[in-house]
Amino acid sequence: MADLFKLLVFPGFLFVVNFGLFLEWVDRKIYARMQHRVGPPWYQPWLDTIKLFTKEDVIPEKANPFMFTFLPVLDLAAAVTAFLYLPFGGFSSVNPFPGDLVVVVFFLTLSTLLLFLIGWYSGSPFGRVGSLRAVTQFLAYEVPLVLSLLTPALLAGSWSISTIKIVMAQNLSRFLPVTLLALAVSLLSLQGKLLRVPFDAPEAETEIVAGPLTEYTGRRLAFIRLAERAELVVGAGLISNLFLPFDKVLGMLGFFVSCVVVVFGLSVLRASFARLRIEDTTLISWKYLIPFSALGMALAIMVRG
Repeated sequence: MADLFKLLVFPGFLFVVNFGLFLEWVDRKIYARMQHRVGPPWYQPWLDTIKLFTKEDVIPEKANPFMFTFLPVLDLAAAVTAFLYLPFGGFSSVNPFPGDLVVVVFFLTLSTLLLFLIGWYSGSPFGRVGSLRAVTQFLAYEVPLVLSLLTPALLAGSWSISTIKIVMAQNLSRFLPVTLLALAVSLLSLQGKLLRVPFDAPEAETEIVAGPLTEYTGRRLAFIRLAERAELVVGAGLISNLFLPFDKVLGMLGFFVSCVVVVFGLSVLRASFARLRIEDTTLISWKYLIPFSALGMALAIMVRG
């Protein structure tokens, strides 16, 4: 019974979904204020989600009915499962073990691959073009994201997120100058991985409607949107654990604050730049992010000795 509670309530499905909707509101509010708008009320993401669940569900004639229904649910499940391996706010993960960092990165990667399949099996030409763009961008931004996350892992000499967080918290003043470069790369890479402006070419509404999501409506679209919010929670939580371990001192409040700080950085990026073309998006990664992430790893190895 206790395990079921962890999976479905805390720190599982209900917690991840609601925290993701809260971070969505923070993102939209910051984005609006930077454009001199008021922005939505705090409850707007919940209303939008409820509205999607009440909308008509349509399966396109050319879509694979089983995959069209199953993939959005699997996408959300993968993102929620990734969060279960994250320690936060003084709580350990559901199943901590040496190497759980690799598992979290795997589930984040799986979510991106599922988005490709979501668009591909929709039967829409817009969906397939968006899927190809998404997997192209995935290949470009997964590498610097992983390399930047390896920097604190190398400094701590461990693949365990809990161990890395403890070592980083104990040596924050010493390691912070080394990890600042990796932190910047991880934020940019996460922005690209989540297909957020300026790296949202796979979902460019002026070119390919909604990309992989073009044919999705109702409950299926709601599951995909919730999966995106859950991925934001996992991405922000992972960066918080590895680079901003404030919850070692402030507990749950520290985790919330550090996640909001990460989302603030992502929101500033979203508000400051226009959409890039897919070739420019990949060029930025291969030309700048990957070399800088490799440099961060080299600095970590030098400091570690």
